[in-house]
Parts: sequence; C-alpha cells; structure tokens
Amino acid sequence: MQGCQRTVSSKPIGKPVTITPPLGLPPVPVPADNPPTADAIALGKMLFYDPSLSNHNSLSCASCHVPSHDFSDPRSLSLGFQGALGTRNAPTVLNAAYLPYQFWDGRAPSLEAQVIGPAFNPVEMDNTAKGTLSNLGKNPKYPALFQKVFGTPDITIERVEKVIASYERTLLSGDSAFDRDEYGGDKNALTPQQIRGLAIFRDPNRGNCAVCHTINAHYALFTDGKFHNIGEGVDDEGKFDDTGRYHQTDVPSDTGAFKTPTLRDIAGTAPYMHDGKVKTLDAVVQYYAGQGNSNPYLDKEMKKIHLTAQDRSDLVAFLESLTGNTPLDVKPPPVKAAHP
Repeated sequence: MQGCQRTVSSKPIGKPVTITPPLGLPPVPVPADNPPTADAIALGKMLFYDPSLSNHNSLSCASCHVPSHDFSDPRSLSLGFQGALGTRNAPTVLNAAYLPYQFWDGRAPSLEAQVIGPAFNPVEMDNTAKGTLSNLGKNPKYPALFQKVFGTPDITIERVEKVIASYERTLLSGDSAFDRDEYGGDKNALTPQQIRGLAIFRDPNRGNCAVCHTINAHYALFTDGKFHNIGEGVDDEGKFDDTGRYHQTDVPSDTGAFKTPTLRDIAGTAPYMHDGKVKTLDAVVQYYAGQGNSNPYLDKEMKKIHLTAQDRSDLVAFLESLTGNTPLDVKPPPVKAAHP
C-alpha cells in the first residue's frame, strides 16, 4: 500500500549475555529494549573503531576516546573534523554504563542517546544520518552482521546506537588496588601512603572528596552522577566561558555546573576538568584545596581545606590506586573495519 513502510525492529535477537562487572562495581544496568548479545557487542566494537561514522571516513569514536589513554582524550580539547577544535575535553567511557546522564552537561539520558551526537556535530565528526548510513552501507560486511544481531540486514541509526551502547557497557574498570583492599579483604593491596590518602579522601573536614566522588559499602563509582559548580572555567569577573548544565536546563543555579567525573583510572586520563586546563593530579588537589574560584553559583560543598604537602602527596598516591583492570577483549580489534 502506498505510504506504508516496513517496520524494522531495533531490539537485538539472540540470547542475552551477562556483563560481569569486576570487583568494586555493581551490576551493569541494561535497558529492556537493548539486551546485550555477543553479536551486538561485537558489532558495536567494530563500529566504535570505524571511521565510517564520520564525514570522509576521517574519525572514529576511538579518535577521542583513546584506548591507550583509558578511553579518554590526552588533549585538553578534542579535535574534530578537519582539525576543528572542540570546547571540552572528551571524558573516559570507562564505567559510563552506570551514569544516569552522559556528556559533561548531561544532555543525553542514556548510552544509546549519546552515541550518535558526536557523529552529527559539525565540530566533531561532521556527518548526517544520511551520510552515516551511506558510509556504512558501502561496507559489504555490515548487512550480514546487522542480520545476525537484529534478524534483518537493515542498517538504521537506532540500530547503530544500540550496538555501540552495548559495546560501551563492556568498557568497565575495577579490581584496582583500592577495590582489593576495600572489597576483597586484601589489606596489603594499598601502601601505607595510599591508606593515609584514603583517610583524607573520606574525611569531610580534610579532603571532603567522597561527598561527590562517592564510595558505597559494596561498590564505588567515585561519582554521584550529579552536576556541581566547582568554580572551574570562570574568570576574575565571575563570567563563564561555558555555562555547563545551564545549557540544558535554563536553571540559573546550574550555571557553571558540570557532571562529577569518575575518579577510576584517573592517573591515566589527564588532563583534567571539562576544559582540560588542569594537567596533573597534584594540580587538581591544589585546586580543590584552594576552594576553586568564587562565583555566585559555587557548590556549597566547595570548602577551603587545609592540607600539608604530605597530605597532598598522600591524596595523589591514593588516587593512583584507582587504576583498574579493563577486560582484554574490549580493546581495539586487531584490524580496523575494511572499506571498499
């Protein structure tokens, strides 16, 4: 009948697999309409590393979420299509599966929702839905792979979003020295200096770190998933070069607020803050010790803390204990996706 279109299912078929989190992490939340299957995860992994998502096949997700840099960007600001300079530092994708909002400003409510945003951003991958599907359709491997995952060979944006999100849910990091001490009962896992640093981290009158970088009784995400103004990115006149969460909510109190980043693998994800302006962990600690930069929207938990040089060194040593283990099978494929 004229005007009718065939309905294409975007729910993976096949037996769902269990994504087993490492020590220190809770069960991985999975949406009912996107159960992870082995084929979906494998296809998502191919697409994560495939520059077909971008204009002129020039960039992949991994261009800014670099596996060797703990899936973050070592540059202060990410580079997009034809070297266009972004406005924020690309955060790590590790453990993003647990976050209720994605991106620094929380504009995406799920992993699926965040996948295609960079592909369609002219400063990032500079592509369109039509261009993305055209690029992928030129690869003779993909129709059969989409058939395995969804039951038909159709390549759609929603299907692309779902398989990449399924792969990203496997990008987990735990079983760090901290986890082995805190949850594994190995009291030799942390050094004496790291133990002192953990005490400072937890103490609201010293480090006051755990108020936002949360530690729970059975797991630790090291983020509350919320948005806070810590005074970063504001000039001496109180003006912000990036108003953060306010972009999304238009709520004045959200001005300059950004999502709390996870501290897991923090030693490998420099530079720091949403704009990549802070280069070292020691500088991060000093920034917080100085209470950030004053402004009308500064978070109430930003308190001036008094730390000795030894305290700061101990706190950095503890942060270094949060380097975890990422499953080997989530790392880059041995050869990148072929293009005709």
